[in-house]
Amino acid sequence: MAEERARVEILCAPLEEEREVDWLQSALDGEARAVLWHGVQGLVVPASYRRFPNLDAVRERFVRDGWPVRVRRSGGRPVPQGPGILNLSLTRPLGGSAGVAFGAVYDDLCVTLAAALARLGVATRQAEVPGSFCDGRHNLAVGARKIAGTAQYWIRRGGRQAVLAHALLLVDVDTEVITARLNELETTLGSGRRYLAGAVTTLARELPSTGAEEIFDLVRRHLADVLAQR
Repeated sequence: MAEERARVEILCAPLEEEREVDWLQSALDGEARAVLWHGVQGLVVPASYRRFPNLDAVRERFVRDGWPVRVRRSGGRPVPQGPGILNLSLTRPLGGSAGVAFGAVYDDLCVTLAAALARLGVATRQAEVPGSFCDGRHNLAVGARKIAGTAQYWIRRGGRQAVLAHALLLVDVDTEVITARLNELETTLGSGRRYLAGAVTTLARELPSTGAEEIFDLVRRHLADVLAQR
């Protein structure tokens, strides 16, 4: 990081995919960036889901129901978005082999988020959580329940490369509702996948004596502090 220009942003407005492209371009030019943001209510699917021939029709249906479906560049499985979910996006230039750096990028992202949550008294660990949406080895889990998921996306241009590492943190959201919507999406597409609401948790559930707005403020503050130190 010593040779990178770094900046931290906190956004409270819905974020469009085009912003991620801008951040990656800035990373190719040598700027590291950390952005905390939340999106509008909806679902986000990976580009691989374009293989389902009925995806466009399903997207139209979900828009009518107030749950628009967006397609993202990174891999994985569908995830929810909305005001009760906080996102951390890190973009930075990186040299060397993407294959070698792949695990290190995830570890750095998870350590950063885990350090901020530890300041709230919430202990997490990297672990797979069977039954959770978009499960993977680099989830953050509280006990046996997933509280955050991660993804990354790389670009290469003109001999330079940059990575976007992303974490989705469940802060104050109805896990039954988001799981039902994700299951409805998978069923309608015919993917054969199904998720369990009991496999995920939220910060609001882990910190029952703290109000939702206070939790959001604390997470933003602690993440900003940890990012500034790192």
